[in-house]
Amino acid sequence: MSNAQTVLENDEADLDETLDELEVVLKALASTRRLKILEWLKDPAAHFPAQVHGDPVEHGACNQFIVDKLGVSQPAGSRHLKVLVDADLVIATPRQGWTYYRRNEPQIAAVARRLTEI
Repeated sequence: MSNAQTVLENDEADLDETLDELEVVLKALASTRRLKILEWLKDPAAHFPAQVHGDPVEHGACNQFIVDKLGVSQPAGSRHLKVLVDADLVIATPRQGWTYYRRNEPQIAAVARRLTEI
């Protein structure tokens, strides 16, 4: 195998990995509820009640507040949040028995850039 062929195969493998990651993100975004969560997390202080153990700017919103606002069961809400975390669009921070969620702004910006390249 030539060096050039190895480079081409590596480039193809990198492209496949990038496209697989993009597919996960797009599937995460293919839900009105998950899009609402991302929108609310732009400004958690404006969309959720005051929190005892977490700062809305630093830590995001408490999972219970997000689930309540979605109007779904705890398992359904947790599933939506897990999909967003798995897509790296949201960061989960455990804090004093609760989990807080905030947007992963660098990842969201990277996804937006990647979409413009397609």
